[in-house]
Amino acid sequence: MERRKMTKKINKIAALDTEYAKKKYVEFQQQQRQLVFRRRRVTAIFIGALVIFSILGFQIFRDMQRMNQLNELKVEANTELNQVNVDVAQLKEDVSLLKDDDYVTKLARSKYFYSKEGEQIYPVLESNTKETNQATSSTTAK
Repeated sequence: MERRKMTKKINKIAALDTEYAKKKYVEFQQQQRQLVFRRRRVTAIFIGALVIFSILGFQIFRDMQRMNQLNELKVEANTELNQVNVDVAQLKEDVSLLKDDDYVTKLARSKYFYSKEGEQIYPVLESNTKETNQATSSTTAK
């Protein structure tokens, strides 16, 4: 009921048909258009900034994943490098030992069964001793 009364009151308001009223109405319309234009422009700028930040955020996320992968590869490469350095050190030690004549003669006698004159060699197979050790340990484990 109160709405009907308010509607009737609103309808009772009449616009003045003066030059000043028309001028103010036109100014009001222009202000409204400018306000709508400003709101649309701010919204467009906000959407543009949101798109740009989304793209940059996605790229940063991908770059972080790639950096983590590269760090993992770096760790693997460093461990492999350390292993290679250990192997190189062992090989350098072997080379230095091969320069020693006594070591070379011992190596040739033990590995390649070279002997001095009048010496007899009796080879002992290592695989038999390993099999015997394994059989002994398996029977003791039971």
